Amino acid sequence: MIKIITLHQKGEWKWYISNSVQYDFYHTWLYHSIEQTGEPFLLVYHETDDFLAIPLVKRPINGTPFFDLTCVYGYTGPISNKDIKDLPEDFLENFVSAFNKYLHEQKFVSVFLRLHPLLDQGKLMQRFSGLTPNGRTIAIDLTKSDEEQKRAYRRAYRVDIRKIKEKGYYLKEGKSDEDIQLFREIYLENMRRVDACDSYLFSKEYLSSIIHSTDFDSRLFLVYAENLPICGGIISLTNEILEVHLLATRTDYLRESPTKFLIHEVSKFGREKGMKYLHLGGGVGFKEDSLFDWKKGFSNLSFDYYSLRQVVNKELYATLLDDRGIDPHEEVDFFPLYRYRTLSLNNS
Repeated sequence: MIKIITLHQKGEWKWYISNSVQYDFYHTWLYHSIEQTGEPFLLVYHETDDFLAIPLVKRPINGTPFFDLTCVYGYTGPISNKDIKDLPEDFLENFVSAFNKYLHEQKFVSVFLRLHPLLDQGKLMQRFSGLTPNGRTIAIDLTKSDEEQKRAYRRAYRVDIRKIKEKGYYLKEGKSDEDIQLFREIYLENMRRVDACDSYLFSKEYLSSIIHSTDFDSRLFLVYAENLPICGGIISLTNEILEVHLLATRTDYLRESPTKFLIHEVSKFGREKGMKYLHLGGGVGFKEDSLFDWKKGFSNLSFDYYSLRQVVNKELYATLLDDRGIDPHEEVDFFPLYRYRTLSLNNS
């Protein structure tokens, strides 16, 4: 049986998350409560005492009575009260059937869902059409000692970190509204420099909600050159996973690479807190690009990263492309494709 938990059902949402064997802060009620691209909900499937749950975001398709599903920024996918690999085959097949029936009944055209590289979701997700490989993400193994970890860095990274320390730069946790505003200024400067779309220009309220959340442990760290914060990052610590959620550096200090120092110091903090991995993520748009290569300079440990890109109503999907003058064979890594031109125009 499928049931839908809305944001108004905060207690139930939190119950399912806290009773799941594996989850990350991206699955939580608080993180979804600050989502602005659509209507978040938690889809739950039950059989006796076992459940599967997937957080999703419902969006209307302009000019039609139809909808599509996406997910929040980050890594989500299915979670359960048991390891998914240990759930019975019949249970998984029944979930897939019930989910697909729900999609058709509720007039959804497509589903886009980023999966979590560090959570074991494959046994379920491989049963869906549209499971798409998105390259790899990089993580640092925090079960190793600090010295072992540093030996895995590229030599240039060790040199840069040492130079930062010699200059007297230091790391400090930020908690005040002033600290959050300082980080936001650095972050927005960073996003404008890389010409990021508007959805990445997070408000102070958004950042504050994450940093002061009681749903998960999230921290803001700032690197200072004397009294000036020159780079910062928001991290979360959930179920032995330390996520680098947001990271930014002042343009004038890019060549000094203070983010390398920040990541190294944060990894020590994570190790002290009993974290198993520091997850750095992947490249821009799933590609193994310069950002991916920069992250790989910290570690050779990588995880396969997948997304679900499922077309529910193929006929209507084709009609939406045709109505928008979009070639269905257009070579662009974007899903659903009928939103591609609209998004481009909104951010031009």
